[in-house]
Amino acid sequence: ETPAKYLDKFIEYRLLPDTNFRRQIKDAVHIISTFLKEKCFQGAPHPVRVTKVIKGGSSGKGTSLRGRSDADLVVFLSNLGSFQEQLDKRGEFIREIKRQLEACQRKEIFEVRFEVGSLQWEKPRALSFWLKHPYLPEEVEFDVLPAFDVLGQWTNNGQPNPEVYITLIRECQMLEREGEFSTCFTELQRDFLRQRPTKVKSLIRLVKHWFQKCKKQLGKPLPQQYALELLTVYAWEEGSNETEFSMAQGFQTVLKLVLNYHQLCIYWTKYYDFKNRIIGQYLQGQLAKPRPVILDPADPTGNVAGGDSYPWQRLAEEARAWLSYPCFKKGDGSPVGSWDVPVRRSASSLSPSPHPLYTAWG
Repeated sequence: ETPAKYLDKFIEYRLLPDTNFRRQIKDAVHIISTFLKEKCFQGAPHPVRVTKVIKGGSSGKGTSLRGRSDADLVVFLSNLGSFQEQLDKRGEFIREIKRQLEACQRKEIFEVRFEVGSLQWEKPRALSFWLKHPYLPEEVEFDVLPAFDVLGQWTNNGQPNPEVYITLIRECQMLEREGEFSTCFTELQRDFLRQRPTKVKSLIRLVKHWFQKCKKQLGKPLPQQYALELLTVYAWEEGSNETEFSMAQGFQTVLKLVLNYHQLCIYWTKYYDFKNRIIGQYLQGQLAKPRPVILDPADPTGNVAGGDSYPWQRLAEEARAWLSYPCFKKGDGSPVGSWDVPVRRSASSLSPSPHPLYTAWG
């Protein structure tokens, strides 16, 4: 019901985390990161070295919503020497982390509450738990994910060595696990969104807020939220690319892109590109897949749009209904309009679709 001209205020007062909230997340992350780096594997039967702990998810990217107290921590282990090893051994590391957290609880260092069934699989992907600590006013939810440190000491804004992606592509194809190892590229995913202007992050928050409302209304299946975040970045890059813009126009542009899900084919060339023959051929194959396609800018094996049109169809129906709401109308009742996000046809020969929404951004 919020009119278009008040969207910025709505985001500021309803969606932006306040200072106390941000401090709470920061303190909670510090507690668990210190535990993982300094205490967790001290008594392990084999020496385990944590090379780094990276904060991912919304709090890492700087796009968290008010009131959602959660954090993803990716723990990079020297003992995982390949993508295959990450797949095979992460379960044992997750169980060891759980044992050590329980030991801390017995010593009353902090309290943890584990998600029921989070370790029911033989090779769980993550350990989910809630942390309670005297310093924290409320519980904070964590997902801890062990990962192979394929990037090593990556420096901001640099492209990783192409060999990193060649190895990734070959192992993913051999294992038939495309997109499985995106956690290894958390630093790149985080960098990709964190560097955006403040107002773009606000637009991402607004889109996420809308998506959460859709999720509550529709239930599953829906596209993954990360796909909507990337779609928002794409809409801004192509439609505005300015630090100041109309929030209502940006929001409407994203919803219109959702309506065009059956044509979406979006990728970036910030961390990988077509110059290497093996990577280039693989990318051409990825981009020829059925729509929608939104490649993870950090991981070319990950189509975050999912490749299945049905979840997008459900979301598009909701987007169509929303386009008539007051947040897309000016004070006189006229439509705010949307950005002109052009269709690039220069690379269309790569795709079987007659009129793909086909774009590349560096």
